[in-house]
Amino acid sequence: MFPQHVIARKRDGAALSAEEITAFVRGATDGSWADYQLTAMLMAIFLNGMTPAEVAAYTEAMMHSGTVADLSQVPGRKVDKHSTGGVGDKVSLPLAAMVSACGVPVPMISGRGLGHSGGTLDKLESIPGFNVSLSLADYAAQVARIGCALIGQTQDLAPSDKKLYALRDVTATVECIPLICGSIMSKKLAEGIDGLVLDVKFGRAAFMKDLDQARELATAMVEIGRAMGKEVRALLTAMDQPLGRAVGNAVEVAESVACLRGEGPADLMEVTTALGVEMLLIGRVVDTAPAARAMLDRVVADGSALRKFAEIVEAQGGDPRVTVDPTGVLPQAKLQMPVPAERDGVVSDVDGMAVALAALRLGAGRTRAEDNVDPAVGITALVKLGERVEAGQPLAVIHANDDTAGREAEVKLRDGITISDTVPEPRPLIAERIG
Repeated sequence: MFPQHVIARKRDGAALSAEEITAFVRGATDGSWADYQLTAMLMAIFLNGMTPAEVAAYTEAMMHSGTVADLSQVPGRKVDKHSTGGVGDKVSLPLAAMVSACGVPVPMISGRGLGHSGGTLDKLESIPGFNVSLSLADYAAQVARIGCALIGQTQDLAPSDKKLYALRDVTATVECIPLICGSIMSKKLAEGIDGLVLDVKFGRAAFMKDLDQARELATAMVEIGRAMGKEVRALLTAMDQPLGRAVGNAVEVAESVACLRGEGPADLMEVTTALGVEMLLIGRVVDTAPAARAMLDRVVADGSALRKFAEIVEAQGGDPRVTVDPTGVLPQAKLQMPVPAERDGVVSDVDGMAVALAALRLGAGRTRAEDNVDPAVGITALVKLGERVEAGQPLAVIHANDDTAGREAEVKLRDGITISDTVPEPRPLIAERIG
């Protein structure tokens, strides 16, 4: 198990044993492998790939590199959701409340935004007082008590992944499906869940740019889940234009509250409901997709999903009045700058990446992990593909705390929105279901 011997076998294209893979992961956890040895192994994996058995062993070794949460005291099947990241993707907030209100426990451990992709934790922390840093013991107790917890990764949850991801980020080995699968699934399976629903995005503003790539990643993660004895399903969803009409942090919380009131944008509700259907089916509270959809519609209509979100917020130290008066509770930017259309026509393109870069310029995201995020800034009232607009009508409203940043964000935003005379051909939002 000398590092150089294991590295040489993978360099030469061999399939590693579970013991060899465990030695590699243990080396990342306890420091017995030097960083240059870890990066050499990562590059060898990047170039030569891994077999399904190797990926399963890699995932299991990373999952057990730290503590695996024990949710055995929580009745029912525990089900989580994971998104591969997009622009305006605030689905986790309304989804967790809706599914939990339907009686399925939702233990959700999320991440922060980096680059153009927003993070669930950043959105939650825009709610005054909201604490995402619960211990695993407090996390388990809260799931048992109210059926849901929304927290960040703890120090003792899959610690090897934190080390290896940091090295992948600086050695051009991020875009490797076996390594991506291991990273995502090890953390999710360490949560103590029984099932998982994946939202694998594809398109210009997604990590996977085309449908084939997304399908390959989704299929690999579903297979890992099965190998680990978990029920995993995936939806492949389009991420060319932003999801919903808000991009930022506080503004996305406000839009999430609108969803729970039954007033959310159609595309956001479509994805949220579709993922919720899969979670309820895995949770065994219903037998059919129509029954699941009806149950989700009902908890929104009768207000129980909104009340559940308020309960989660209050349990984690946040101000539950956010569900009653989001504008009065959430931080507000100093400037609101409409972006007027320059001509009549039809919105034929809304480039999600351009919108993300505009929000990034405002300070809504981070380019480095240590960057601070401004919770108040962002973009709202964003037009959608196929909508008719008149000259002077706002294409979006920029929320800025700095006039220069706002003007520069407007330039990026205009570059990403195209107005033409023809109606674009509609494209399906949910392309495929796997599992």
